[in-house]
Amino acid sequence: MKSPLGVIWGISLALLCPAALAAELELQGTRLLVSGMLDGTAVKAFEEQLASGHIRTVVFENSLGGTPEVASEFAQAIRANGVNTEVKGQCHAACAYAFLAGKEHRFGRGFQVNGLLIPVAGRPRPADLVSRWNGDDGVRTLSDFIAPPAEAAPTDTAATALPSAAAASASAPAAVQAAAAPKERWQANQGVLFVSTPTLFGRVYNSFYCDGTQGRDMSRCELLSDADPYKLGVLTP
Repeated sequence: MKSPLGVIWGISLALLCPAALAAELELQGTRLLVSGMLDGTAVKAFEEQLASGHIRTVVFENSLGGTPEVASEFAQAIRANGVNTEVKGQCHAACAYAFLAGKEHRFGRGFQVNGLLIPVAGRPRPADLVSRWNGDDGVRTLSDFIAPPAEAAPTDTAATALPSAAAASASAPAAVQAAAAPKERWQANQGVLFVSTPTLFGRVYNSFYCDGTQGRDMSRCELLSDADPYKLGVLTP
């Protein structure tokens, strides 16, 4: 039998399937609402809105997926303009790293289940969690997923056109493998999941490690102990 959290999470994700659409922006006074996948289509408009100086808070609402490169662009604009960030509903993958770039980054209030899924390359050790997303450490963690510029890689087209990952591993030059590795490590469903669930007595926070095999059934993720999002700097007071 699934836990109540698993049931709530399964329902919320089933309702959020349409959120895989391209990112959309909506201006609400001094708040800029961002929803949908961070696929790069709204980067320029996002940067222009923040550069106007009128935005105080960027609100990510049900934003699932995106690439590390786009996450870096959103994060850079947020950091450069010193705005706060907020999550309402779900914020996964690229959205999570953009969220962490806020001057203050918090979960929104209300009766929704808030979830932040931060991609990581493997199961983090307790020592890794302590500083992984604090300040510049979050930027360095994100940069690990971003491949170096294409011109830095050899122009051996025969090697890069291999039909399978196994063949590439056996035959491609080391530099080509190094350039491809970051993208292979970026898995939108693999990472550390922070969940905030409303109850009659306030919000309950839980942290999980998801290895990517769970699909949309987040109740299959492993519960992490001593991973309070406030202590780890994932959420600010």
